[in-house]
Amino acid sequence: MIKNEETALKIAEFLLQIKAIKLQPNNPFTWASGWKSPIYCDNRKTLSYPKVRTNIRQQFVEMINSEFGKPDVIAGVATGGIAHGALVAQELGLPFVYIRSEAKAHGLGNVIEGVVESGQSIVVVEDLISTGGSSLKAVEALRKEKCSVKGLISIFSYGFQIADEAFKKAKCKAVSLCDYDILVKQALKSKYITDNDLLSLQSWRENPAGWGLEIKSR
Repeated sequence: MIKNEETALKIAEFLLQIKAIKLQPNNPFTWASGWKSPIYCDNRKTLSYPKVRTNIRQQFVEMINSEFGKPDVIAGVATGGIAHGALVAQELGLPFVYIRSEAKAHGLGNVIEGVVESGQSIVVVEDLISTGGSSLKAVEALRKEKCSVKGLISIFSYGFQIADEAFKKAKCKAVSLCDYDILVKQALKSKYITDNDLLSLQSWRENPAGWGLEIKSR
């Protein structure tokens, strides 16, 4: 879910300009899941551009204040959410922790790095939401420590139904600065893609798992 289309379009413009997101419907990428995809997202690139990085931080802070109110702690999801989460925590003057994808294999075996206490309210920061699996795994780790997760924010979301359903089932509100529909809208407006590309991108959005098979059959 996004809250402000004007802000979302600006974020989309930034992501396309710095090539944090690439759209290649005629030369698709292969995801780790095996899916063929016309889009590839690497939001870590935003950290290399101060203007973009600052805008994301400011929009995140505004989103937290309007959607959740000031929490006790900001938590970043490893690895993409760590830097942005730390920047947000610094801006808000709050403690910061990050959540590993799995328990550390040595030492204390931590999943959560940093200090959290039972009853603390937390907003989780992600760079990207696809199926929602890794994000909700982080939410569950915090809940196991008896923390209250106010919600999760991300730079970008593919807007998959499977993710929407997963967050709803977990009773965790998720809000993104930008999503796939807005990105495609901005890409068309800026002539990054053509009308023919648009049809292919919409087709992928409707059936991402089967889209690669459609491409092969053409």
